[in-house]
Amino acid sequence: MRALCWNGVNDLAVETVDDPTILNPHDIILRVRLTTTCGSDLHFIDGYLPGMREGDVFGHEFMGEIVDIGSEVSVRRIGERVVVPSFIACDRCWYCDHELYSCCDTTNPNAQLQQPLLGYPSGGIYGYTHPFGGYAGSHAEYIRVPFGDVNCFPIPEGVSDEQALFLSDAAPTGFMGADFCEVSAGDTVAVFGAGGVGLMAAKSAQLLGAERAIVIDRIPERLSLARHGYGLETIDYTAVDSVHETLREMTGGRGPDACIDAVGMEGHGTGVQQLYDKAKQLLHLETDRASALRQAILACRKGGVVSVLGVYGVTDKFPMGVVTNKALTIKSAQQHGQRYMARLFDYVQQGDLDPAKLITHDLPLEQGVQAYDMFKNKDDGCIRVAIRP
Repeated sequence: MRALCWNGVNDLAVETVDDPTILNPHDIILRVRLTTTCGSDLHFIDGYLPGMREGDVFGHEFMGEIVDIGSEVSVRRIGERVVVPSFIACDRCWYCDHELYSCCDTTNPNAQLQQPLLGYPSGGIYGYTHPFGGYAGSHAEYIRVPFGDVNCFPIPEGVSDEQALFLSDAAPTGFMGADFCEVSAGDTVAVFGAGGVGLMAAKSAQLLGAERAIVIDRIPERLSLARHGYGLETIDYTAVDSVHETLREMTGGRGPDACIDAVGMEGHGTGVQQLYDKAKQLLHLETDRASALRQAILACRKGGVVSVLGVYGVTDKFPMGVVTNKALTIKSAQQHGQRYMARLFDYVQQGDLDPAKLITHDLPLEQGVQAYDMFKNKDDGCIRVAIRP
């Protein structure tokens, strides 16, 4: 089959690789109908996350059609149209029992690669470095889905392939981030980053009852989609002297009740701090440019919640004193997509949420390298590329 492979830092290629096969009786083989670019992939493409190997197929956000099932798959059937959360759950361990699916104790066969850094390993994820399991990713014609009964969710009538695609990762990640904020009626939620996850987080905050959802970014196309596509307030941080002071003014001096960081380790900022972080990152003296995280902590009102969805390594200059003195609560996780799937399907069917608006470009798999180049450099107004194997 054809697949998009990582061959080194900023070295991608569409190549012919072996078809996936049933390795465990609980496996399902999926024909990928749609997969998409994701900002998390840029971290290892750019060389900031270790653990990729030459020839690895990557990609973790996808939907498709079941074409083969293992002998112990009892619920799903060949021919079903399904979406698959990016983190793999077993539905049998303590963490899955408590709906902490990305913390699954069963699905990461390379746990020993994570344990020295994390203390305890995460669950496995498709196409996202060997410390996260080494699974082949979704930028391919076919993909193996372990524990298929648990991880394949049939797509209801009235939900398009394009809408279902983002229920794999962007929508549940964003919804989880808003859920962490414990939104009450009348609350204001500020979201740093207007990519797919950030826009889903802000819209989810509205769906959960926030009176105001404010998105901070610098890319005109993202800010336009936030305003006109999802009905959100926006701040262009390059057009104001201080995001903190702007948010203070917009909230009557108190600050947002919750802030969501949907940026991560390759964040952009302004001024000397941005130059300092970028220099240290390039010299491998730190892994993260955590400008969005620091701004979220500074901007959040006292006693508020900071929800962290961005991917980070070992963050330098973390403002712990601010967290303590402002009585902030920090919540973070990789997405527990299985927890939110039924609710997200309902929102889409009712017309309350349309993740397909994130798609600005639609390309075949053979143009996967161009898709990531366009996505990374934000060329031609690119927000997300739908890739069709």
